[in-house]
Formats: sequence, C-alpha cells, structure tokens
Amino acid sequence: MLPVVRASGLRKTHPAAGGERVVALDDVDLAVLPGEISVITGPSGSGKSTLLQIVAGLDRPDAGTVHLGDVEITGLGDRRLAELRRRRMGFVFQSFNLIDSLSVRDNIVLPLELDGRTAAPDVLTRLVEELGIGDLLDRLPHQLSGGQQQRVAVARALLVDPDVLFADEPTGALDPDAAAQLADLLVALAHERGHAVVVVSHDPAVAARADRLHRMVAGRLYAVDPERV
Repeated sequence: MLPVVRASGLRKTHPAAGGERVVALDDVDLAVLPGEISVITGPSGSGKSTLLQIVAGLDRPDAGTVHLGDVEITGLGDRRLAELRRRRMGFVFQSFNLIDSLSVRDNIVLPLELDGRTAAPDVLTRLVEELGIGDLLDRLPHQLSGGQQQRVAVARALLVDPDVLFADEPTGALDPDAAAQLADLLVALAHERGHAVVVVSHDPAVAARADRLHRMVAGRLYAVDPERV
C-alpha cells in the first residue's frame, strides 16, 4: 500500500535570540497510509506542530521533501499548493476556526465555495447526519457546545473528500466526554471511510487509538508501540 503522505529528510530551523537558530525538525521521515490514524505526540516545543504544518503544505522545510501521493508538494508554487490543500487535504484545529457570523451550513460549505464549487445536497445531508449535526445547520457557532463545534469543523474538512485529514490538538478545547467521542470519530474516519488521518495531540486517549504512534523529542521523530501507551 502506497503512502498518502511521505516525508523524507525534513529539516527546519527557527531564529532564536542572539542570532542563533533553533532546530525544530532534524532529519525527519514520516509515512502516512490510507485507512490509518497516525498520532504524533511530544512535549511543547519538540517540533510536532512544525512537522504537521510542513507535511500539510502550510510551511516549507529548509531541506527534505514531502509528497502527497505522487506529487512533491515542497517544490510547488503558492497557487498550486493552495489548490492541493483545498481539494486533497482537510484540516481540523483546536480552536475550531469557525466563522461566527456564518451558520453551521455556511461554515461547512465555505471551502468548496472558495474553490468555486458547490456542495451536492445529498452529500452534505449524508455527511452531517453521520456526524450527528444534521439538526444544527441553521444555528450559529456560538450556539453550539465545544464538541458540536468540533464536529462542524470535521464536516467542513470532510466535505471535500480529502486524501488526508490533518488535526492539530483537536481535543484540546473539549471536555473529556467530547474528546473521547471525537477520538472515536477520527478512528472511524480512518478505518471505516479509508481516510489517512494525521493527529498532533497531547491527549493519551487519542494516542491510545493510533494505528501508528510517533513521539517528537527535540526535533527528531521516533516510532512508539501504541500498545505500550
């Protein structure tokens, strides 16, 4: 089975005080397979969010390559990279990133509309029913619980039917029950729908559900046996 995302030899540094550079990524390799959830853990400042941003095409490495399928995204121009993100990637963030003035329905379809496309009504209906938010489409984000808002964010990410779903601390703003429900949902997206799912998380409940578990330490990535978490 070929990886959906393949990163090789990634290196990234950031400026620090005194003109020095801090190594965020130090020769990192990562392969993400369809139908699997890959979880990246590690302490704050270890480089895990930097890794996610680079493999998702939101930042560029100083060295190394990232492939989405057979396309090397590290060499693409900004316009082509933005197009790939809109059409082949989905994003879920801790802060939900919903627009308060838009209804749930309009938040979900916004990425498609920005790409000049229209959501098929039957696809939208089926998706929101599967996520348990079908009765919330006319509400505004502030009228929802944190767990409901995060499900709206997941629906927005999935409506484009992405090759890979990236999630950055998706349970961080949720209560334990909502966090566990979201973790189960992410696993189902991988195992039942066949998406590749990449999650950066401090949450042990998320790590325990990983098919492939990695730990970042000082810019280096190590494989961990999920059964030992």
